[in-house]
Amino acid sequence: MFQQDENTDQGSIPVDEGQMDGTELTSQINTRPAPTPAIVTKPRKKGSRAGRVLIYLLVIVGLLIIIGGSLFAIFGDFGALPMDSNKVAVIYVQGTMITGNLPGGFGYATSEEISKSIQDAADDKNVKAIVLRINSPGGTPAAAQEIVTEIKKAQEHKPVVVSMGDVAASAAYYISAPADHIIANPDTMTGSIGVIWVFENSSEYFDNEGVDFYVAKSGDFKDMGANWRGLTDDEKQYSEEVILEVFDRFVDEIASGRGLSRSEVKDIADGRIYTGSRAVELGLVDETGNLYDAIDVAAKLGGIEGEPTVSYKNKPSLSRILFGSTEGTDDMSESMVRYLFESPFGCFEA
Repeated sequence: MFQQDENTDQGSIPVDEGQMDGTELTSQINTRPAPTPAIVTKPRKKGSRAGRVLIYLLVIVGLLIIIGGSLFAIFGDFGALPMDSNKVAVIYVQGTMITGNLPGGFGYATSEEISKSIQDAADDKNVKAIVLRINSPGGTPAAAQEIVTEIKKAQEHKPVVVSMGDVAASAAYYISAPADHIIANPDTMTGSIGVIWVFENSSEYFDNEGVDFYVAKSGDFKDMGANWRGLTDDEKQYSEEVILEVFDRFVDEIASGRGLSRSEVKDIADGRIYTGSRAVELGLVDETGNLYDAIDVAAKLGGIEGEPTVSYKNKPSLSRILFGSTEGTDDMSESMVRYLFESPFGCFEA
């Protein structure tokens, strides 16, 4: 008989103890079909795709912020906020001054770039004063005159202070004279008040090389300064007249800007260099100090109370910031200003 254990579930296999041994029982158990496993489906989270899109957007925004911050660090002005109304603008005059639009960083200070920087500072209502940071051996009188014109225009609305670096001589002092205040380091090289016109005579070289010239000209002075011959006596006299004419304008600018008489200026305008300390004694400079002293003086003259915000108007070039001086820069700059140094009229500088 079949006997069912009271503790056996209804689904258990009945066992005839008399007829089945352990092997048969195992066989019947193994032939029982295995239960089908239940397939568990996890519910799909809502918004998972939107979340990924949001992450991508955040990454893109982060990259844009990093790129924008890097560009701002290179080209921007951290010291000046757009709405800051207590700004002192610093404009650099570095290198030989010439007219034209040679890019910055080539060792020349072009009157167009500097004049534009002065105009921008003068038109900015938040700028209360301007500082010209000068480090230049001089340049052409025309370049100096263009810069002086813009300085005087700016002074109609706000003060202009000059800070002299290593050297601020000749034409660089020309543009300093009209300033409301001049500060130099004790050993700054300044002065060198005068005008020079250099003519090259290579006629002996051409004669030795067998080079001959035929010159057709409409007037006796048309080829004055050409290097294939020297100056005639009349040309020498005329060159002296031109030099004195330019020199007189230089003297007038200094006398007017520094409150000196023409005779006082002429007494010290023999072309010699003066240290900053000596220039103070001569009345060419107001006091000794550095750039930050000049900024403080400019802020005071501009009516700024407290710490001024400094705004740098003409930053160095990107290549100079990242890599220093660029290879080939000297050759490129010389080719761009060859008209000045290889002019048939000679080299004319203040």
